[in-house]
Amino acid sequence: MESEVSRQVEFLLAEDNPGDVRLTQEALRESKISNNLNVVKDGVEALAFLRKEGQYANAPTPDVVLLDLNLPKKDGREVLAEIKSDPQLKRIPVVIVTSSEAEKDILRTYDLHANCYVSKPVDLDQFIKVIQAIESFWLTIVKLPSDVKD
Repeated sequence: MESEVSRQVEFLLAEDNPGDVRLTQEALRESKISNNLNVVKDGVEALAFLRKEGQYANAPTPDVVLLDLNLPKKDGREVLAEIKSDPQLKRIPVVIVTSSEAEKDILRTYDLHANCYVSKPVDLDQFIKVIQAIESFWLTIVKLPSDVKD
């Protein structure tokens, strides 16, 4: 199945924790799939990237967004709501990757049309395995719509 992914895959990671950013970079670096990880540190930046505004005018359209819920400026729930209500962005899969295991957060994000919800493991090796599993699932198993890319 991996041969079906012949181009570089674009990820957008919206995460304000530098440690989690480094772990995600490491997990994706070990991948067999050619990928590019773009990182933003807050919700306002995430939306600017997705909408190709300002410094992100030439940003690639991500194949998958990895979104933390607890972001500064605009939290992940607000970002998710804006993505899924925007006709240009709503088909981009959004994977919630957060430390929250609260049932209210899980329900709220699915109500906002998150594509899946993953709790960040505390263990470093498990964290890397989770990121690699997300990548494998979304990029080798799932069939994404071709019009996600511009």
